[in-house]
Amino acid sequence: MSIWQRILGNQVLVSSVMGWTAAQIIKTIIDCILNKNFNAERLFGSGGMPSSHSATVCSLTVAAGLCYGPDSFEFAVSFVLAMIVMYDAMGVRRETGKQARLLNTLLLENPLKLSGEVLQERLKEYVGHTPLQVFAGAVLGIGMTFGIDHFFY
Repeated sequence: MSIWQRILGNQVLVSSVMGWTAAQIIKTIIDCILNKNFNAERLFGSGGMPSSHSATVCSLTVAAGLCYGPDSFEFAVSFVLAMIVMYDAMGVRRETGKQARLLNTLLLENPLKLSGEVLQERLKEYVGHTPLQVFAGAVLGIGMTFGIDHFFY
């Protein structure tokens, strides 16, 4: 069996990657519709609808449960990881995005009369997720994994 057959035979890996890929593509399409232009950064960037972080870890968790059982070590580790990632996406990372938005506004107004390199680079604002974005990513990841399991494994 070739390395590619072995990789493609790994349901946990394939489901996780497909969950992430689907979320990134959907996120890019939604962004393109809302902003009426294509932004290639959305294909790989964080933040936005749906959460690719949630889609990835939920795909991972469901695939681990399907492959190894809900009482397995693999499922337990995946589940805990998913909870941490989704909580972080709605908490720390979302607050970071809000702070970046505020700082970018302040830098644009430049009340401190700053100059040089500090004014040239905007902080990344799309880093976290709303609860709805996290939920949508979770539903996408879970659905993708059950679909992949049904059709390919």
